[in-house]
Amino acid sequence: MEKLSVVIIAGNEEKNIRDCLESVKWADEIILIDSESNDNTREIAKEYTPHIYLKKWEGFVAQRKFSIEKTSYDWVLSIDADERVEEKLMLEIKELLNSNNKKNGYWIPRQNYFLGKVIKTCGWYPDYQMRLFNKNFVRLSDRKVHEGFEVDGKTGRLNNHLIHFTHQNITNTIKKINDYSYLQALEKKDGKRVKTINLILNPAAAFLNHFIGRKGYMDGIHGLMVSLIHMMTNLLTYMKTWELQNKMKVGDETKNTIG
Repeated sequence: MEKLSVVIIAGNEEKNIRDCLESVKWADEIILIDSESNDNTREIAKEYTPHIYLKKWEGFVAQRKFSIEKTSYDWVLSIDADERVEEKLMLEIKELLNSNNKKNGYWIPRQNYFLGKVIKTCGWYPDYQMRLFNKNFVRLSDRKVHEGFEVDGKTGRLNNHLIHFTHQNITNTIKKINDYSYLQALEKKDGKRVKTINLILNPAAAFLNHFIGRKGYMDGIHGLMVSLIHMMTNLLTYMKTWELQNKMKVGDETKNTIG
């Protein structure tokens, strides 16, 4: 059977990291890239692996590239601290690695939890993620947010789930959408200029798309809140994009005046 390296990037994840590591302790190697946590993340991780590396946070892409560089084996499973590998997925991966007819990468369906409930609407399921791959055929998309592994050659899909506890409370959710909306704004700032109408219509459209179009209403109040979060993320993204674009405009005008 092919040996497997599991890679995890983390930062101040003492509440999540033990359950995450428990779910992958069957792997041949676990690599943890820690972005200088000031909690007990590293101390807990030492119970599961000696392969712990400190790396100052330089963005998702840089951290993930670094994690792949530290692996000893060709086959890699990449997960986050708030994700878990269910037992059926573990068995499926082991069976796959023991086969002679492997593709270069595999999409894994992800179950996303919001405040303790699996969300099956709003485009949150099956939420396929490219996480299992032969590192010799993979590269990372160069994005600030929602970066992903891109595989050259044939890929396949697995049947069993990666469990994702991304939204465990509203406070952390608000922090996440604040961070992600800024990264999205950085990607958009050099594109089409944000107008007043974008601040009104785009968030409303985002809400209706998730709550009605993607049937968020079927998940009850949880689906309503998820749809509202998509709306808030959209609104913050356009507001921050507008701010960045107009800061640049003011800076350019000031430079021209001084010149």
